[in-house]
Amino acid sequence: MDQFFCKNDVVVEIPTGRNSYQFKVVKEKTLYPQLDPFDHGYLDVGNGHSIYYEQCGRRDGLPALFVHGGPGAGGDLNARRFFDPSTYRIVVFDQRGAGRSRPAASTDANTTWHLVRDMELLRGHLKIGRWLVFGGSWGSTLSLAYAQQHPSAVSALVLRGIFLLRRKELTWFYQEGASALLPEEWNKFLALIPEEERDDMLSAYHKRLFSPDPEMRLKAAIAWSVWEGAASFLTPRAEQKSLFGKQSFALALARIEAHFFVNDGFFLSEGQLLEGVDRIRHIPAVIVQGRHDIVCPMETAWELHKCWPEADFRVVNDAGHSAYEIGVMNELINATDAFRKLAAG
Repeated sequence: MDQFFCKNDVVVEIPTGRNSYQFKVVKEKTLYPQLDPFDHGYLDVGNGHSIYYEQCGRRDGLPALFVHGGPGAGGDLNARRFFDPSTYRIVVFDQRGAGRSRPAASTDANTTWHLVRDMELLRGHLKIGRWLVFGGSWGSTLSLAYAQQHPSAVSALVLRGIFLLRRKELTWFYQEGASALLPEEWNKFLALIPEEERDDMLSAYHKRLFSPDPEMRLKAAIAWSVWEGAASFLTPRAEQKSLFGKQSFALALARIEAHFFVNDGFFLSEGQLLEGVDRIRHIPAVIVQGRHDIVCPMETAWELHKCWPEADFRVVNDAGHSAYEIGVMNELINATDAFRKLAAG
């Protein structure tokens, strides 16, 4: 039976000659109402970096950490709205160089392991024992890395659009694969790079994103960011196109992503996150994956699922990459709603 979304659950039956076709219209979960932080500030994490953080919801509630994507994307105003504010103490932070953190777009002393350490420093600063960790895309990468390093600090995991930062995933999106699905957008991404350098688009862009010429850096950043934005939704959205084309957003996203990607995420081995699943196998977890995700293809989530069958694996058939597509959003909120039971424990 196929599913569609509306305001109330109902099963509809359509006669088709001798047979009938049934589909279930499922009540849509919407984001929780917008709310203001009850606390915000900067935490000095060393190496010249100060990370921005904020807390929303219930001061004495179940702690939950939202881990944004990119790397370099920063948190947004809707991040806090995946959690019931009457239950959760919601923490959102901007990783090094991203969003409101300082210095902006910096790649100095900025690796996966610096960010994992920052998360622990933030947990200590906020005097939190354990927290639910929620992350999508690169946020799923960092959430897995953090949980595997600090499993006793994690009460539950909610992961979306799985990205394990392996070479084949980078090749798919930046060299050959996604290009076949969005040829018109890929052609724009190609345009900045001379033909003789196109056999390694990642390196070609990295060179330009770290060029001494600020105009070249900006052109490369916008082209990189707009390509990612074009692939992020199954149905393109004007507001997302506007965000990904914004200069400050594009510079942070493109420079930090390219820095991480040419260095293979600073992992010890390409399969490190799959190899480390035994360390988190006991943690309650939900994995949500859009079947038509172009940025982080379904294959990666499936590999994680096979390695970690204990996690609740939910595939949204009519969705792509973004957390804000209806079916994906529905499953993410279902997951955080279900984990409200942890507050009773």
